[in-house]
Amino acid sequence: MRYGFVIDLKRCYGCYSCQVSCKAENLTPPGVFLARCLKGETGKYPTVVRQSLPVLCMQCKDPECKKVCPTKATTVREDGIVTIDKNLCIGCKYCIVACPYGARYFVPKWKSYFPDKELPNPLKREENPFEAYSRKRWIEEHGEGTVAKCDFCIERVEKGLNPACVDACPAKARYFGNLEDPETEVSILIKTERGFQLNPEFGTDPAVYYLPPR
Repeated sequence: MRYGFVIDLKRCYGCYSCQVSCKAENLTPPGVFLARCLKGETGKYPTVVRQSLPVLCMQCKDPECKKVCPTKATTVREDGIVTIDKNLCIGCKYCIVACPYGARYFVPKWKSYFPDKELPNPLKREENPFEAYSRKRWIEEHGEGTVAKCDFCIERVEKGLNPACVDACPAKARYFGNLEDPETEVSILIKTERGFQLNPEFGTDPAVYYLPPR
């Protein structure tokens, strides 16, 4: 068993649903994006082509982040998902430097989306139960002064659900499944639709594959 993603670049039109659903599911603080949607352009007028590129932690089979972690806080599970133990992470940021995909974030302290205490009710931080819940859950799952990253929504996956970004994608551009089973949708798409890994020259064997934009 090795969980993996296939993202169809032909279908993705850069609506940011993956990015927003990730924030809603994981309650990430400001400036932390466990899933992102990058935009780029190629060519010259009148033949300019704009392309969206959703990115997330690649859940590498041979991750550089694991190699440099001095406390062994980063591990690779049997199902291929790379995790961080918040109780072992000391926030040294070695993994952030080592990750060639820029998928990790250091969170020194949880921050509010509404830091201005002069905001009218119910947006005062002390009185907003939604922010209080977000802070409590983030600290329980990730801590403070530690590094965080995408883990394929591991709590949803363990319940038999898809990662939140997969279900939220209105274009059905994201697929999730077992890469080691040749009969799964992800394996068939990679084989028949010329699936490729981002920057395979890094040699980390990512579990996220892309289908060509055209």
